[in-house]
Amino acid sequence: MRDVILRVRPWSPWAFVAAALVIVLAASVQEVFVVFGTKLYFASFFPAILIASLLAGAPSGIFATLLTIPIVWWAFMPPAFAFEPLSAADYDRVVMFVLGSALMVSFANLYREAILLFRK
Repeated sequence: MRDVILRVRPWSPWAFVAAALVIVLAASVQEVFVVFGTKLYFASFFPAILIASLLAGAPSGIFATLLTIPIVWWAFMPPAFAFEPLSAADYDRVVMFVLGSALMVSFANLYREAILLFRK
């Protein structure tokens, strides 16, 4: 498992491709949540950002976070498939998502560094 985590280098093109693929998968899962009637806009994206950060490092996790915000704003926040001004509650959701994502990316980066230290 540790070798899989360290296989992708943080600034490589494959790191950003992996982040984009994980976000696409998370958007698909989020669409299933929407079909069932839940309004947890960022629910499926938290694990996706954690996976992207673990697999490809902090730059990939930050890229995934920045990619998620316009996707959720456009596709999942009402009205769907339109960029409308955000309400105060929507701003709060985005800020909490960014804070949670920053923590996950930081912890995933620390984990990758610990693996490197223990590997030597």
